[in-house]
Amino acid sequence: MKAIGTDMHSHLVPGVDDGSPDLQTSLSFIEQLQELGLRRLITTPHIMTELYPNSPQTLAVPFEQLKNAALPVHLAAEYYMDEQFPARMEKPLLTLGGERVLVEISFTSEPFQLHSWLFDLQTKGYRPVLAHPERYGYFHHRPETYRDIRSRGVDLQVNLLSFTGYYGRQVQQAAWWLAEQQLVDLIGTDLHHHRHLRAITAIGDDKKLVKFLMEYPFRNNDL
Repeated sequence: MKAIGTDMHSHLVPGVDDGSPDLQTSLSFIEQLQELGLRRLITTPHIMTELYPNSPQTLAVPFEQLKNAALPVHLAAEYYMDEQFPARMEKPLLTLGGERVLVEISFTSEPFQLHSWLFDLQTKGYRPVLAHPERYGYFHHRPETYRDIRSRGVDLQVNLLSFTGYYGRQVQQAAWWLAEQQLVDLIGTDLHHHRHLRAITAIGDDKKLVKFLMEYPFRNNDL
């Protein structure tokens, strides 16, 4: 984990989404991530119209509670791209640092507006970062889609646990293929709960994966 340096995808703002439920859990997770070698965190609560109607304003107060954390923590967000997303872009978005904005799409069906949403985000001056593309199963039989999205100026962020098979074999294969093709720009824990943390901690026993994490040119520390 030391090689990653900055974790740029996690759900550690207490009580705002399906991540950490309370401040004590958040601080415990952060301390354990520090012990694993991380030096900085960018936490990214969901902003999703139906389930988690968060905003920069509503997130500000619960995020303030993390100021006493063991690691420096920065607030960004994971924006769900749906029909409400164009309206959301009319106001300033929470970024990973600089102009990068983390976005996700449906796990069940590819939105036909995907490219137009990404383009609109870019015209607003942002650089889209597509969260966990390896987990969108409808791309698995069209791997050229990954290359096409990235060629349009979109960064691809793979989940750390995807390389372990945590989300299933097909997701694992997609993650390793993306890495082999040098299409992965960023890596994140996507940490939500204790099960994730236990699986992340166990990575230290996987020599192949540890070697890969040490050698792959992730751009996390550019954030």
